[in-house]
Amino acid sequence: MFDHVEIRAADRAESERFYDLVLATLGVERAATEEEFTGWAGFSVAPATDDQPPTHRLHLGFAAPSRAHVDAFWRAGTEAGYADNGAPGPRPEYRDDYYGAFLLDPDGNSAEAVHHGDVGGENAIDHLWIRVADVEAAARFYEAVAPFGGFRLRGDDPGCDQFVGDGASFSLVAGEPTERAHLAFPSADDATVDAFHRALVEAGYRDNGDPGERPHYHSGYYGAFVLDPDGNNVEVVNHNR
Repeated sequence: MFDHVEIRAADRAESERFYDLVLATLGVERAATEEEFTGWAGFSVAPATDDQPPTHRLHLGFAAPSRAHVDAFWRAGTEAGYADNGAPGPRPEYRDDYYGAFLLDPDGNSAEAVHHGDVGGENAIDHLWIRVADVEAAARFYEAVAPFGGFRLRGDDPGCDQFVGDGASFSLVAGEPTERAHLAFPSADDATVDAFHRALVEAGYRDNGDPGERPHYHSGYYGAFVLDPDGNNVEVVNHNR
């Protein structure tokens, strides 16, 4: 579902230490260290700047191969001094076989390891929870993105809408909004990237980057960017690989 998810960190090195430590317990090793970001299997951390401050109030759920991996994630984080945000255990309110544990990253974002019957896929991200000022307004935005991003609305419970795609999901939850998250969805061709940007801008959403190649990422990288109603950066990208 996600091509990649990126957050901005106040202290890049400290966030790298945190995610290196906890993701390694899930079998996810660092895949890239570039000037602009550090990456792990579809998840990346970029340094905050004056123009792009740190990401706050995002919940990231990382796929765990087993319950034992969830336990190891939480144990490694708490033993290293990172803040506990929920001990390992079943969460049947989410689904019958849901087993998760929660930590806070150095910027206070919630990082979870979760195991359930549907975990899998190439990327580390199982799900996101994005806090929004207006669930209905945010849902309208993501419903407009959905045909281009390859996901769909599954549920619209009061105060929480959930979108699902291949191997992952994200939920929109009422609350103080998540700030400065970056969500990128994959496309198989440049025309879909163009159509995404045109449709969202024509619908009145804020442009954050015209369709085009971004060779500083890699040769053939073709993406476009629009801001959601809370200012998070949403991209559709074709890697042309």
